[in-house]
Amino acid sequence: MILLSRSIVHPWLCDMMGHLTTRHYMAMFDDASYVLLSEATGWSPNDPEWAGLGWADVHQEIDYKDELSAGTIVEITGGVKRIGSSSIEIRLEMRRMNGKSLCAVMVAKTVFFDLSLRKARPFTESMRARAETLLVETGKA
Repeated sequence: MILLSRSIVHPWLCDMMGHLTTRHYMAMFDDASYVLLSEATGWSPNDPEWAGLGWADVHQEIDYKDELSAGTIVEITGGVKRIGSSSIEIRLEMRRMNGKSLCAVMVAKTVFFDLSLRKARPFTESMRARAETLLVETGKA
C-alpha cells in the first residue's frame, strides 16, 4: 500500500451528528483513487499521450470502521487488488494519521476507458506490468 493523500476533517465536512459525512468520505477516496490509478498505470490526464483516455467507475464499496470528527487528520493509502483485461480493482484505506487506526476502507472497480468511443479499452502490457508492482493481499478486512 502506498500513501496517496493526507487531509483534515474540517467542521464544514461534518454532518449534523458531528462526524465526517458520507459525501466527503467519497470525495477523499475519489481523489486518492486518481492518484493510485496514475501511479499504477502511468496514466496522466495532462499528457498528450493519454488524450481521450480515462476511467469509468463501475463499483465502489465502502466499509466505515470508525467515526471521524472535525480536526482529525487522515491519510489514505492504497494498492491494486486485481488487474483484468481492461479493469482494475483497488483497495483504499483511510486511517487517522496519529495513531493509525483504520477508519474506512473502499474497494473499487474501475474500467480503462476510451472517452470518445465511450467504451472499455484494454490495458497495455506496460500498464499491466506497472500495476502488478502495486498488488496487495486480498484477504484484508
